[in-house]
Amino acid sequence: MWKAARYDNISDKDLIFLYLMNECRNLPPGARLSYNLRNRLEKFSIQDRTEIVNHSTAGCSPLFVVCRKGQTEVVEYLITHCNANIEQRGLYEVPDDRSTHMVTPLWCASVSGKIKVVEILLKCGANINAVSDTGSTPVRSACFMTHFEVVKYLVEHGADINQPNYNGGTCLINSVQSSPLCEFLLKNGADVNACDIQNKTALHYAIQEHRLETTKLLLTNGANVYAKSRYGDDALQMACLKGAARIFDYLITNFFYDPEKMANAHELLGATYLDEHNDTSKALYYWKQGFVIRQTHGLFPKQPVMLPIENYRFQREFESLEELDNLSGDLDSIRIQSLLIAERILGTNHKDTIFRLMYRGASYADMMRHQHCINLWRRALEIRIKKDTILYTDTCFTAQALVRLMIDFNEKYKPTDEEDAAQRFNDIYHTFQLLTVDIVDIRNLLTIRPVYRRQADFYDKVLKCITHLIFLLVENATTNLQKSLVVQSVKSLVEKDPKTISTDDSLLHLCVSKNNIIRSSYFVDEDPVVIFPKYKVLKLLLFSGAYVNAKNEAGSTPLHLATYQFNFSQWHIKLLLEHGAHIDQPNAAGLTPATSIITNNRLHDSQIQILNYISLKCLCATAICRNRIPYINQIPKTLEQFVHLHEPT
Repeated sequence: MWKAARYDNISDKDLIFLYLMNECRNLPPGARLSYNLRNRLEKFSIQDRTEIVNHSTAGCSPLFVVCRKGQTEVVEYLITHCNANIEQRGLYEVPDDRSTHMVTPLWCASVSGKIKVVEILLKCGANINAVSDTGSTPVRSACFMTHFEVVKYLVEHGADINQPNYNGGTCLINSVQSSPLCEFLLKNGADVNACDIQNKTALHYAIQEHRLETTKLLLTNGANVYAKSRYGDDALQMACLKGAARIFDYLITNFFYDPEKMANAHELLGATYLDEHNDTSKALYYWKQGFVIRQTHGLFPKQPVMLPIENYRFQREFESLEELDNLSGDLDSIRIQSLLIAERILGTNHKDTIFRLMYRGASYADMMRHQHCINLWRRALEIRIKKDTILYTDTCFTAQALVRLMIDFNEKYKPTDEEDAAQRFNDIYHTFQLLTVDIVDIRNLLTIRPVYRRQADFYDKVLKCITHLIFLLVENATTNLQKSLVVQSVKSLVEKDPKTISTDDSLLHLCVSKNNIIRSSYFVDEDPVVIFPKYKVLKLLLFSGAYVNAKNEAGSTPLHLATYQFNFSQWHIKLLLEHGAHIDQPNAAGLTPATSIITNNRLHDSQIQILNYISLKCLCATAICRNRIPYINQIPKTLEQFVHLHEPT
C-alpha cells in the first residue's frame, strides 16, 4: 500500500506509477519522458515523487528499467527531480541461461555496457563496489561481458578489481576471453594467481577456453604454471583435458616438465581427442609420441599400475607400438584404452574420469549396445559410491540411469546364451550389493537433524532402484546358485527393513504400487517402464520375512496400497491376505482395505471374498476400537497389540 498524505488520492499515485513504468519500458533510444507525464509527476511533492519512483513491479523500479536500457536523460531526471533511490535493487535476468539476480542500478548498467548511465550514477554517489546476490561487483559483471570502456571507467573511479564473488571468481578470471582487458587489469593491480573455490586461477580458465594469447599474457605476468586446481589439474593437464593443442605445444616448449609428466600429457591429450572429438588419428599420434618418451627414458611399466577389471573387459594399456597398431583396427578397444589412460593419469576421483565413463556409456546406449554401457556405468557407480555415498546428486543420477538401462535391456532383449545370461545376472547382483551394503548406516544418518530434503529425496530414489533390482534378480536368476544368492541377499535386506524418508514406505509398500517407477534424464524421450506390482517380487519379500502389516506415514499397510484402483490385482491382494495382512486394519484416515476391495470387486470383476479373511477376533477388535472401549491392562497382553492394529493411526 502507498503511504498517503492527508490530501492525497492513493489511486492517482498508482496510475502515475503505471504510466511511468509503461513509458520507461517502451521509450525509444535517447528519448525523454513525455511532457504530460513529467508535468503530472511534478505536481506531487518531492516526497510523493520519491515514493512513486521507488515503487517496483515484477522486481524492477522505473530507475532500474531505464538504467538497463541506457536512457541517460530519464535516469538523470528520476534521480535529480524525483530523488530515486540509486541503490534500490532490481531483478536482472541473464540472457544466456535465464537465471535472475538481485542487483543495483549501477550493476545493471555496467553489465549492459551503458557507460553514460554508469557515469551519471557514480556522480550521484552510487556505491561502486555494491555486490549482487552472488557477491559480484559491477566491474566484475562488466568484465564478464567484455565492456572495456565501462571497466576502465569503473577502475579509474576506484572499483576493486580483486574483490571476488562468493565463488571466488575475480575480474581477471571473468576476463580471460579478452587479452587486452586482462592486460589492463594486470596493469592496474589484478592478482594474477588469485584462486576461486575450485582452486582454479585465471590461467586455468584461459586454457579451458583455448585462449592462447591470454595464456601467454598471464604467464608473462607471473601466473604460476604449476598451480593445481582442486582436482589436481595444472596448466598442462588442463590443456590436455580440454584438447587445447596450441596451448599444449606452447607449454611443453617454454616450461620444464619431467619425462613422466610429458608422457602422461601426450597420452591424456590423445585420450581427449578420441573422447571429445572422436578423432582416432590424433589420438594414435599423441599416444605414439608418449610411447617414444617412455621408451627413451625407460618409463615402463606405466605408473600407477592398474590391475585389469571386468568393467574394461580385462584390458590393459598397450605397452608396445605393435600392441597399439593391433588395437587401432578395433574401435571398441581403442575407446577402452582411452578410458584406461584417463583413469590412470587422473585418478578415480577426478570428475573427468567419471564424466568420460558416463559419456562413453551413453554413446553405447544410443547405439543399443547395452552391455558395453552397463560395464562402464557400473564402474562410474562404484567410483561415486566409494567417493560420495548414495546421498550425493551424481551418485543417485548414475544409479537411476544404470538401473533404468538394465530394465530396458531386460524388457527388450533376451539373453542369447548361458554366458550372456550369467553376465546379466552378475551385473544386476553386484549393483544390488553396491547399493544395499551401507543402506542402514545411510538411513541412520538421515535421522540426524537437520535433514536436507535433497538428500532424503536421493535416498528414496535409490530405494526405488533397489526394488527394481530385486525384480531383475528374480527375472534373471536361472541356476540354483543364482536363486540361492537372490534369496540370501533379499532376506538380508528385509532384515535391515529400509524405509523411505518422505512417506516411511517399506519395501512391500513400494513393490505393490505402480507409482514405483524410475526416471532418468538419459531416457527423457521414453515413458517410464511400469514394473510393479509384481507377484514374484511380493512372494519373495514375504518369504524373506517382510512384515505384511507394516504401516507408512499415513498409517496405510501394503494391503491398503494394493487395493487402490490403479494398483488393484486380486492375485496380489490374495497373496498379501494369505500371508496375514489384516483386511479390516484402518489407516490414519480410518479407511480399511475391505472398503476398497468391495468397491473394486465390481470394477475389476474380481472374486475376493471378504468374509474369508475376517475372523471373529478381528470383529471384536474393531468393535472395541470403534466404541473406544478401554482395553489396556483389561485383556491379555498378547491381545493388546492385536487390538491396537485395528486403531486408526
